[in-house]
Amino acid sequence: MNLNRKIGNQTINFINPVSISSFGCVVGKKEKNGPLGKWFEHTLDNNYDHEKTWEKSEQKMLQSAMEIALEKKNYIPSDLEYFLAGDLLNQIICSNFTARSFGVPYIGLYGACSTLVEGLILGSMIIDGNYGQKVGVATSSHYETAERQLRFPTELGVQRAMTAQWTVTGSGSFVLENQIDQLMITQGIFGKVIDMGISNAMNMGAAMAPAAADTIVTYFKDTGKKPEDIDLIVTGDLGNIGRVLCKDLVQEEGFDISSNFTDCGVLVFDPSQDVHAGGSGAGCSSSVLAGYLLPQLLNNKWKSMLLVGTGALLSPTSSQQGESIPGIAHGVLIEKKVIGG
Repeated sequence: MNLNRKIGNQTINFINPVSISSFGCVVGKKEKNGPLGKWFEHTLDNNYDHEKTWEKSEQKMLQSAMEIALEKKNYIPSDLEYFLAGDLLNQIICSNFTARSFGVPYIGLYGACSTLVEGLILGSMIIDGNYGQKVGVATSSHYETAERQLRFPTELGVQRAMTAQWTVTGSGSFVLENQIDQLMITQGIFGKVIDMGISNAMNMGAAMAPAAADTIVTYFKDTGKKPEDIDLIVTGDLGNIGRVLCKDLVQEEGFDISSNFTDCGVLVFDPSQDVHAGGSGAGCSSSVLAGYLLPQLLNNKWKSMLLVGTGALLSPTSSQQGESIPGIAHGVLIEKKVIGG
């Protein structure tokens, strides 16, 4: 075991045990009707979910997802020493208002759709550094709230470009603890902001792909690992276009990930659902991780997974002013451990 906490330029090695002891997710009906539908146990009745606004519905969804994860361990919110959360709305209001009801120390995060992995790394650092023993991490997104804020209100019926992605209505939550368990976070890597000049908010997969590729390549160079050393490499929400671009960029650096690489935005929807380039959103990776990927690790489909959260760091103001879209990508290595064997 490598006892250095820093490996290479950007990779972090967790010396003390950091486990994902529990997780939960809530998704919308469109997500439930997708290829992973049978894995999503909790579904909204509709995207309002008996609330007056979509924003209230998203906040309720995020809080419900975190409460589901806590209930699985017979925990209550006050058992958490820290709560780390983020979403896509201005001033991350869904996370803020959830933290208001939990009443525990709170760190609000924003990394666009990379926020989940950002939170998992920071939560793991808190535990690895002996600053806490139980940390909650959660993110959310909602189709209508994101479209209204970042592009066009859905009521306008604006035609979507074929490069556009469909924001996932979903939330995933995770309880991290300092104990040996079946699901362990063993390494993390913070990415760098990379901007290749793409300014089209309807093509965010292409804007994020270079950052994802850079983080994946840097991880291999830092650790000395090869793509075949990891069972699954999965990005957060590059979608169909960004996934191909990322694969090709990594290939150009001498690493072939074509046999074990996928994307949460590709997995969550079927092409027949008219989502164009796939899924996106801060709730995309978190709901797919909690609903599908972690259960598959527990079922021994894979033994190790590098999850690379991808984010497009734009805002309505920057887009309206013609700014390009900076991309960011962070990664965590999650491994299945045999307990008592």
